[in-house]
Amino acid sequence: MNGSAVIATTVFGLAMVATILIGVWSARGRSKGLTEWSVSSRGLGVLFIWLLMAGETYTSFSFLGAAGWTYSMGVPILYLVAYLTVGFAVAYIVGPALWTYAGRHHLISIADIAEFRFRSRPIGILVAVVATVFLVPYIQVQIQGMGLVVNAMTYGSVDLHVAAVISFVVAEVFILVSGLRGSAWVSVLKDVLVILTVVFLVVYIPLHYLDGVGELMTRMVEERPQWLTFPGHASGGKDSLWFVSTVLLNAVTITIFPTTVAGYLSAKSPNALRRNAILLPWYQLLLFVPMIVGAVALFALPHLGNPDLALYSLVTDSLPSGVVAVIGVAGALSAIVPMSVFMLSIGTLWGRTVLGGGNGSDPRHPRGADRGDSDDVRAKRLSQLVCVIAGLIALLGSLFFASTLVELSVLSYEGLAQLVPVVLVALFWPRMTKAGAVSGMLVGLAVMTVLWASDNDPLYGINGGIIAFAANLLVTVVVTLSEPAAPARPTPAPAVKEPR
Repeated sequence: MNGSAVIATTVFGLAMVATILIGVWSARGRSKGLTEWSVSSRGLGVLFIWLLMAGETYTSFSFLGAAGWTYSMGVPILYLVAYLTVGFAVAYIVGPALWTYAGRHHLISIADIAEFRFRSRPIGILVAVVATVFLVPYIQVQIQGMGLVVNAMTYGSVDLHVAAVISFVVAEVFILVSGLRGSAWVSVLKDVLVILTVVFLVVYIPLHYLDGVGELMTRMVEERPQWLTFPGHASGGKDSLWFVSTVLLNAVTITIFPTTVAGYLSAKSPNALRRNAILLPWYQLLLFVPMIVGAVALFALPHLGNPDLALYSLVTDSLPSGVVAVIGVAGALSAIVPMSVFMLSIGTLWGRTVLGGGNGSDPRHPRGADRGDSDDVRAKRLSQLVCVIAGLIALLGSLFFASTLVELSVLSYEGLAQLVPVVLVALFWPRMTKAGAVSGMLVGLAVMTVLWASDNDPLYGINGGIIAFAANLLVTVVVTLSEPAAPARPTPAPAVKEPR
């Protein structure tokens, strides 16, 4: 191992130790129950909510995929900034609504919400299973992204598989001990490094390889014009119709992502969520930096084998090892923070709804707010166990099935979109029935799977997920309206007064 690799590896090791210590420290003096572990006892303010949810959006894909897509395809990558920003506008309305409903009925996950809304534990279990199937690939993507980042920043000294195991261990240790609060605190370190890194890179890389961003844009127009107009370069049909349909689908879907909902429910008040929805779009400006770096790589490294390494190839080629290490740590934490929240969310979905006896949605067996301490601790332990199992499945996938499961991640947003009616629309449409919600969800999942399996996604340029979502809504409405309206049921729990 040469001197540069020793420096980079040492910095990385110290950063991982610091990450664990920050996460463990954040749990001091806190409740040991499930609500604290899963949603921080609904006590996070605007700053921590902003840091936590920003940490979920700026992942390892932001460093690897954003630069890689820019390098290989060009303009279609702008969907990333577009759907996140539009999604936060939707979240301005959806976030407070979910916070109020969940707070009123003491709910902590989308499975909890679905179970309580339809007074049906089987529906809650179905939501938990579907969400898990489409979340596990996201954990694997972060693990593999971490492996690529660490391998690049240590100049190949740390093996991809070793880096994957390290990321799993670090994320599991602090998330098991401190829960969502630990992720919020680690996000502080992560976001400081990310902001410093991208501000530096957007100035340094274009100046080092070209004469700045101005020359980059000039050369893109003159030499790579196909990268600047839809459908981009070799994008496989990702034209403007695909762009609009994908932005619309993802913008709505992200509002009910289990990890997003965990962020909603950890807030002190709905107003904290509204302020957060206003502030978060500004964070997305940082996503333009890896896109600019990926564009620079088109001219600096025109024959790069792996487009996902565009950013780190330029970094290791042009910067001293100490700076490379800091940038690598920023990328590694951008994998660890969302990975930990994904694992926590899966654990929360299963800990109460599937394995813990439900949330008391059956009026014959009321629980909800009356859950005893022993029940709460038991549900937390079950959630932590599932958290470990989900992480292990993703880790094994990254070690032995690196391509198979990652392909499924392409379908993650499309699959989770089919949960929007049962989790969100149902709250605004009291008439929706269990049969309608379940029928629509199953039809949507079937249509999405058929389109993907038959290689018809996108179909005529339209994202297959939004076609499946339309079928989902249609079936939900038809089945619901074909059933007689049920009498209104009284709300079993008192309302929570919204803070001003």
